[in-house]
Amino acid sequence: MNNPGRWIVPSRDGLYVEPGGFWIDPAVPVPRALVTHGHSDHARAGHHAVMATAQTLAIMAVRHGPAAGAQAARYHETQRIGEVDVRFVPAGHILGSAQIVLEHRGERVVVSGDYKRAPDPTCAPFEPVPCDVFITEATFALPVFRHPPVEGEVAALLSRLRDNPDRCVLIGAYALGKAQRVILELRAAGHQAPIWLHGAMHALCGLYRDFGFDLGDLRLVTPENKKALAGSLILCPPSALADRWTRGLPDPITAMASGWMRIRQRARQRNVELPLVISDHADWDELTATIREVNPAEVWITHGRDDALMRWCQLDQRHARPLHLIGREEDAE
Repeated sequence: MNNPGRWIVPSRDGLYVEPGGFWIDPAVPVPRALVTHGHSDHARAGHHAVMATAQTLAIMAVRHGPAAGAQAARYHETQRIGEVDVRFVPAGHILGSAQIVLEHRGERVVVSGDYKRAPDPTCAPFEPVPCDVFITEATFALPVFRHPPVEGEVAALLSRLRDNPDRCVLIGAYALGKAQRVILELRAAGHQAPIWLHGAMHALCGLYRDFGFDLGDLRLVTPENKKALAGSLILCPPSALADRWTRGLPDPITAMASGWMRIRQRARQRNVELPLVISDHADWDELTATIREVNPAEVWITHGRDDALMRWCQLDQRHARPLHLIGREEDAE
């Protein structure tokens, strides 16, 4: 098939699907947006109409208020928009995350959004969809990025907590997706003690509970209880790790849950004592294995380490192109 997917127009502001008259994950307000998931670099406010999974719409409502013209999409349900058949398929990234499958005139394009292949108790697992064009992220598209099993990272965290009963462990984790995944992985590892939260975590953890996730005993850190948190785990946004909010905590061991913690220099730059390589994005092996599994004629790369992934595609006899979309955040991982 020559030049598949040319009915999709990439621009710096997002992907425009011409025969459907809609955008996917646009960076600016548009008349009609389809949104892959709730992270703020993909789900923005101000669109005239929004289609996403019910979970993503709920996340957007918590962050921005109810979306105008909101339409909930169910996984695997095909809808016709203009001249395009559209369906949402699980992406395995966070709660409600989806790949958007587009079919038009015999061609199939999969916009994968952000995704991972590792198990995650907070969301439906990634489902591969064979296609002509696969539009993929490349956040960790270098061979150095091979994420370890999350169980080992959680075991290291709990070991450090046990060995330091007079200190607390302060874990930097993105408030949407990563924090709730860390909590559920801790519960699965047998840690049933209260987990303490920065105030920025409260609303989104409540949303996960509304969708049926049992996060256990969660409590808010306050100025009054800080000094009593020795031997406790505390979750906060990564930006709070170096904030004066941490003052008064009992000699915190600073940890951070991120795929970037594979790079020790990044951990040192953030003064992270306990790096936890826990990622919500595909690593190098998962990216390349996924491309082979869905077997596209072309790979379009939305953001990240596109040079390395493009070179791999060329060696694998696949055409690849970078899209250079704006507004995609690295540190949200």
